Amino acid sequence: MEPVNDTYRTIIQPSEETLYKEKGSKFYGYCFPVTTESEVHEHIEKLKKQHHNARHHCYAYQIGVQTMQYRANDDGEPSGTAGLPIYGQIQSFEVTNILVVIVRYFGGTKLGVGGLITAYKESARMALESCEIIEKTIDEEFLLTFDYKDMNGVMRIIKEQHIAIKKQEAAENCRMRISVRKNKVAEILRAFEALYEVKISPFEN
Repeated sequence: MEPVNDTYRTIIQPSEETLYKEKGSKFYGYCFPVTTESEVHEHIEKLKKQHHNARHHCYAYQIGVQTMQYRANDDGEPSGTAGLPIYGQIQSFEVTNILVVIVRYFGGTKLGVGGLITAYKESARMALESCEIIEKTIDEEFLLTFDYKDMNGVMRIIKEQHIAIKKQEAAENCRMRISVRKNKVAEILRAFEALYEVKISPFEN
C-alpha cells in the first residue's frame, strides 16, 4: 500500500511588502496566511484603507488541505489579467491556506492584456518568494474513552507512537482528545482497538 500523502505547504506569517514596477505603474505585493473567507475579506479591507488611492486591489486565495477552494479576483482589470495570474503562482509554489494580494497604482501608460498578465504574475511571484514557506502535516483528531485502570496501556501507546494529546480529563471514566498524523491513523486505530475496553472515535467539534 502506498503511503498517504499527508503534508501540505503553507506560510505561518504575512510576507514583507514587495514592489514591482512597469511603465510607471506600481504593483505592491502581499501574502497572508488564511483559513477562512472572513479572514480574506479582513486583509483586503485593511489594504484598501492603507492604499485608498490605488485603482486596483487584485487577489487570489486557496484554502483547505484535503478539499481545497480558491477564488481569483481581477478587481476591475480586464478579465483574466490579474486574479488568475496571481492564482497561477499560488499553484506554482504549491501552497494553500494563503491569500496573495497585488495592489496597483496606475502609472499613466496602459500595459495591454499581455503586459498586465506578466506584471501580476511577476508581482505575485516576488511576494511568494519573500515568504517563509513551511511543510505541515495533515492531522486527524480522535476521542479516547476508557476506565482509569487502562491509563497505563493508553499512555504506553501514546508514548510509543508519539501521539499529541490535545485535551485530557482523568477521572474514573477518562476522556482524552488526541491528534494523529493522517498516514498513521490505521496503525493507531489498530493499537487502541487491541485494548478492548478502550473506545476510540473521530472527534467532532
